[in-house]
Amino acid sequence: MLIQGGTLLPLTEKGRSFAGDVRLAGNRISEVGEHLPPQRGEAVLDARDCYVLPGFVQTHVHVVQSLARHRADGLELLDWLSQRIWPYEAALDVEDVAAAARLGIAELLTGGTTSALDMGTTHSQDAIFQAAEQLGIRFISGKCHMDDGLGAPERLCEDTGASLAEAEELGRRWHGAGGGRLRYAVAPRFVLSCTPALMKGAVALARRHGWLLHTHTSENHRETELVRQRTGTGNVTYLSELGIGGQDTVLAHCIHLDEDEYALLAEEGTGVAHCPGANLKLASGVADLPRLLAAGIRVGLGADGPPCNNRLSIFHEMALAGTLHNLRHGATAIDPWTVLELATWRGAQVLGLEQVGQLAPGWLADIVVLGHDAWAMEPGGDPAAAIVFGGGPEAVRDVIVDGQVVVRDRRLLTGDTAEIRRRARTRAQRVAAKLGWI
Repeated sequence: MLIQGGTLLPLTEKGRSFAGDVRLAGNRISEVGEHLPPQRGEAVLDARDCYVLPGFVQTHVHVVQSLARHRADGLELLDWLSQRIWPYEAALDVEDVAAAARLGIAELLTGGTTSALDMGTTHSQDAIFQAAEQLGIRFISGKCHMDDGLGAPERLCEDTGASLAEAEELGRRWHGAGGGRLRYAVAPRFVLSCTPALMKGAVALARRHGWLLHTHTSENHRETELVRQRTGTGNVTYLSELGIGGQDTVLAHCIHLDEDEYALLAEEGTGVAHCPGANLKLASGVADLPRLLAAGIRVGLGADGPPCNNRLSIFHEMALAGTLHNLRHGATAIDPWTVLELATWRGAQVLGLEQVGQLAPGWLADIVVLGHDAWAMEPGGDPAAAIVFGGGPEAVRDVIVDGQVVVRDRRLLTGDTAEIRRRARTRAQRVAAKLGWI
């Protein structure tokens, strides 16, 4: 395929954009340049009047929570979990999980996200991977681990050994599936819902197989203080003592950090998922993104869950990341080109995805084509500013993952969107009725 005539933002060099073409060979980019001539038998995707850039990468989402969207508002984190999310997850059967995953992944893909790190619930993880495999996203996920109640329903509090054993089976089954698009991540929920034995077991399991570690930390004042009361130390420090830290670890949020924890994250090379939309919605606070970056910490962006953000839009997170930090650091806190890096190659680095997030020969062909027809993207100007501050999911025209077109002319090709919506509404109504929400 030849993607022809677009304004390219290769993200190989900050501030660089030019009119040009991208040639694909299999699942890789073979050429990037100006005026590349079409070859015999080559499909041509006309990208005139469009921006062409690497597919977006999200470093923390919960697609399984999609059916609880618009039903968990007005609560802070621990109440949100205990009153809404944990009862919801406990009520899900495998068909509910499948419907939620398909809805969430369809939203991600049609919104330009080509790669995501996801956390499931404690059960029915196969259904999430099956949806990801069919719909064509590059996806890292794993079942959620919980063995310490904190008021959670009995179904979510698993036997430690059995929970880890199931994760190992899931990882053996799914890591590397989908032609390499799918990977496994070991995902203890957070310190307050996991015993030290579970946390240490998760570390051993992930390191034994070379899988990612993925958890939440320092998201909420009350959570962080409860961890301090329980452990005598900060959240990130405690996780590090358990072995949860390093290049293979992604910590979601990292809002309420001790002074020495910034240096600890940088020293260990731990990745951080910055989720400003969810953090605002749950009144959790604002992670100090400029300070994280200045300390040399690896950071990506994530929408978190649909019930604590109400959308899985990378554009929402980019706009917030590019504006929210001006309140503390001034109007030049985070420039739009840096935001695009966070949403592409920097996020890919956090997830350990090699050759993802730039338009360069030999890199994986994960590409998004954005139309200029969104009113807020007119009348041009700096393309990064147009995308970060003026863009939205409605701008996404075409999406390519691993060399395959999954969205064309704003239409999802890998799934029946009408059926995905219908099924999600039906299953959401069933779950809400079961829980007495309606």
